[in-house]
Amino acid sequence: MRTVRLGKVEVGAGSPKVIVPIVAATREGILAKGEELRNYAMDVVEWRVDFYDDVFDIPAVVETGKALRRVLGEVPILFTFRTKKEGGEKAIDPEAYTALNKAMAESGSVQAVDVEAFSGDEIVRENIANIHSAGAAVVGSNHDFGGTPDRADLLYRLRKIQELGADIPKLAVMANSRADVLVLLDATREMAEKYADRPIITMSMGPLGVITRIAGEEFGSSMTFGAVGQVSAPGQIPVEKLKDAMKILHDAL
Repeated sequence: MRTVRLGKVEVGAGSPKVIVPIVAATREGILAKGEELRNYAMDVVEWRVDFYDDVFDIPAVVETGKALRRVLGEVPILFTFRTKKEGGEKAIDPEAYTALNKAMAESGSVQAVDVEAFSGDEIVRENIANIHSAGAAVVGSNHDFGGTPDRADLLYRLRKIQELGADIPKLAVMANSRADVLVLLDATREMAEKYADRPIITMSMGPLGVITRIAGEEFGSSMTFGAVGQVSAPGQIPVEKLKDAMKILHDAL
């Protein structure tokens, strides 16, 4: 399995890397959160730009991204517009989504861009090509807030995202039962052991899925999400507690 470099962070090597989101609505709030995050042990910052009030003003987004880059120094940034249909704050048409992702990749301020992988193959491939041409990596994502599909469906989704050319396939599903958590973990294990030629990210959302955010190293997930203050998805753990729990597991392994 190949690894993926986001700046100095090598995804797929060692313990799962910890991502912390920024979900502020204003430029001032975004930069203040960036300053705060410099005091925490995390590997990557995800800028959830769908929370940003000026998100449809591309020059404003690019300038805020450059300012955030200066604040965070060498910490890699994952740029994410999570659409309404996949649990985000706002809807966006495909052309605007593509233009926004392209502009941010070309700005040089971010090391990776999230692309929702089931937005239509043509749109997805265009986004991936644009982002790769700009020298950034792609996290190809899919989110299901309704529940957990069966294992075969989960594997289909992860393999499809890989086939589309995303550098890091990501799958997040809602856990409504303990059985759902086991299905997600077993699908992750099978994907990592049999099909993945690159790092993957998986998680069960919600309180029942907390174990999946901690135990990725054992089952094959290469990154996880922690929180400093406001969360961007249900079930995220405060980053200090997440790091401690992951270290216990890592040392045992």
